[in-house]
Amino acid sequence: MKTRAWCLSFAVITCAFATASIAGAQDTTTVPGVRLGLNYAAGTKPGVIVLPVRDDDDDSLRVIVQRDLDYSDRMNVIALDAETLRGLVPAPGEKINFELVAKFGAVLLVRMTPTSQGMHVAAYDVARGQLLQSDHFLFDKRDRDWRFAIHGVSDQIEQWVFGKRGIAQTRIAYIANSELKIVDSDGAETRAITTGRGALSPAWSPTGESVVYTVLGNTGTQVEELDVRTGHTRRVSQIRAGLNITPVYQPGGNAILYAQGTGYGTDLVLAALDSGSPKKITIGRGSDNTSPSYSPDGRQIAFISGKSGSPQVYIMDADGSNVQLLTPYTPGVRSYRASPDWSPDGRAIAYEQQDGLFQIWMIDLRDRAPKQLTSEGENEDPSWAPDGRHIVFTSSRGGNKQLWILDTESGRSRQLTHSRGARLAAWSPILANPEVGTYSQ
Repeated sequence: MKTRAWCLSFAVITCAFATASIAGAQDTTTVPGVRLGLNYAAGTKPGVIVLPVRDDDDDSLRVIVQRDLDYSDRMNVIALDAETLRGLVPAPGEKINFELVAKFGAVLLVRMTPTSQGMHVAAYDVARGQLLQSDHFLFDKRDRDWRFAIHGVSDQIEQWVFGKRGIAQTRIAYIANSELKIVDSDGAETRAITTGRGALSPAWSPTGESVVYTVLGNTGTQVEELDVRTGHTRRVSQIRAGLNITPVYQPGGNAILYAQGTGYGTDLVLAALDSGSPKKITIGRGSDNTSPSYSPDGRQIAFISGKSGSPQVYIMDADGSNVQLLTPYTPGVRSYRASPDWSPDGRAIAYEQQDGLFQIWMIDLRDRAPKQLTSEGENEDPSWAPDGRHIVFTSSRGGNKQLWILDTESGRSRQLTHSRGARLAAWSPILANPEVGTYSQ
C-alpha cells in the first residue's frame, strides 16, 4: 500500500514553526481515478454532520474540522447538541443509522477515529448508506503545528466531495504595528515573523516557502525576501536609497516585480533572484506605476498608474507592451482605484475604489463589468484565496481596522484578526500538496 507523507515546516527568526506531518493511505474500497461524489440538489450546499471524536476531551479535533468546512462556504455544517451527536455514534459492532442521520438534513457524515499514529477519517454518503472515501492521517497532537495538520484533513474531505481541495491549509501574511505576521486561515495561531522593522506590502512566493515585502528604513524603502523555513532575509532592491515598494513574485518564482521611484515618477522593474540588474517594465515618463499583480499564467500584469490624472487599474503584457485601461474612467469625475489583485482562476481582478469611503470592487475580465463587493465601513487591500472565491481585506466595520474574509459568491463575511491595526493582507497558496512528499511502498 502506498503511504503519503505530507509535511510542512516553518522556521522563523523570532520563533520556530514546528513541523506538522500528515499522511494518508488510500482506502482500497475506492476505485483509483474515480471520484464517487455526492448527490445533492444543484444550487444548494450539502449538509454535513461531523461526529464526536473518541478521547478528544476538549473536542478540538471535531471543532476544527467542522469550522473549516463551514468556512469553505461550500457545505452546510449541521449543528447538533452534544447528546444528539453522541446518539448518532454507533456502539462497537453496530452500523451507522443512516436513516436517522438523514432526518437531520445531512447528505455527508464524517467520522474520525483516533489511532496510535494519528486518526482514521471516513466520509459517508448518507443517501446511499455507504462509505464515500477514507484515509489514515498521521499527526502528533504534541507538535506545535498539529492544528495545521488537521486543516489538511478538512481540505481532503472537500477533495472527496467536490473534486477540489479546500483552502483551510493556507496562511495569511499581514502587517500590524510595523511587524510582519502570519495567521492560519481560520484566524488561529498568529505569529510574528519580523519585529520592529517597518514592514509593508507582503506577498507570498508560488510555493509558500518565502515572503517578499518592503522595509521602511533611514534610506527609504527597500525590498527584502524572507525564507519562512529558515528565517533568513536578503535584500532584493539594488539601489541604496530611494523608493522600492509593492513587490510580488513572478509566477515561476524566479524573479520579483516591484515599483521603483527615481524622483521622476515610479516604474515597475523586474529583478531576477539569481543575479543581474533590475529590468524596467514600464516607462511612466513622470507618472507613478505601482502595485503589480500577475495573471496566473504570467502573461499579463495588472497595476496602478496615475497617467490619466488619478490612480486607475491598467493591464499590460508581461513585457510592458499593450497597456490598457481596465477600470472605467471619466475625465473630470473623481475616482481613485488601487491595490489590484488578479484572481487565481484568471477570471477577475479585485481592487479598492474610493467614492467617499474605500470599498472593495471586482471586475470580470470577460465582460469588463465592475461589481461592488463591500459597503459596510471602509474596506481596502483585497487579496484572493487560492480557490478564487474568497477574498481577505482590511475593514473598519468593527470600529478599528481588522482583517475580514468575504465569500464573493454568497456575500458572507467573517472577521479573521482581532488585533488593532491589521492591514495589507496577502493570502498564501495552499501550503501542503498531497502529490509532493515522501512516498514508500
